[in-house]
Amino acid sequence: MNTSSSSPPVSSPPTSAFQRLLQGAMAACLAVMALSVFVNVVLRYGFGNGIAASEELSRLLFVWLVFIGATAAYPRGEHMAFTSLLGLLQQRPRALVLMAALIRLLVVFACVLLGWGAWQQVSVGWASRSVVLGYPNALLPLPALLCAMAIGVMALAELLRNAPLALGHDAEVE
Repeated sequence: MNTSSSSPPVSSPPTSAFQRLLQGAMAACLAVMALSVFVNVVLRYGFGNGIAASEELSRLLFVWLVFIGATAAYPRGEHMAFTSLLGLLQQRPRALVLMAALIRLLVVFACVLLGWGAWQQVSVGWASRSVVLGYPNALLPLPALLCAMAIGVMALAELLRNAPLALGHDAEVE
């Protein structure tokens, strides 16, 4: 019995220095979060006293991890995509080009909205400090601002180059 799929495997694009930097930052965030939570659990349940900063540090690193991951996923086409419409448009190349431009315009617009809101939170957050660690509260919305800027620039560059949609997977009806 042959269980192999009939379609060829999708190869991932080569990893750029930017991708490696993002992957390293995500790994560092995850490692520090895991270590911090593990040590806190051991101290709390083993010795009856935990580290107060562990929760705050984990929350901050988790927010950074999510937005770094979103930034890393965009150029690889790994964000959620509604591929059924694109699958139907494969037979109409002109419609596919227009859809790609529309999608990128919507991505840029969403990045502008996210960036604007994040900037407002960053500017307010510089005046206040976190309760336990004392870092500026602007560090929580800052990754959203950086992510919006990075994805917006990548989408705008793809729009200007008129690059085809690279979803990182075949456009199949799902």
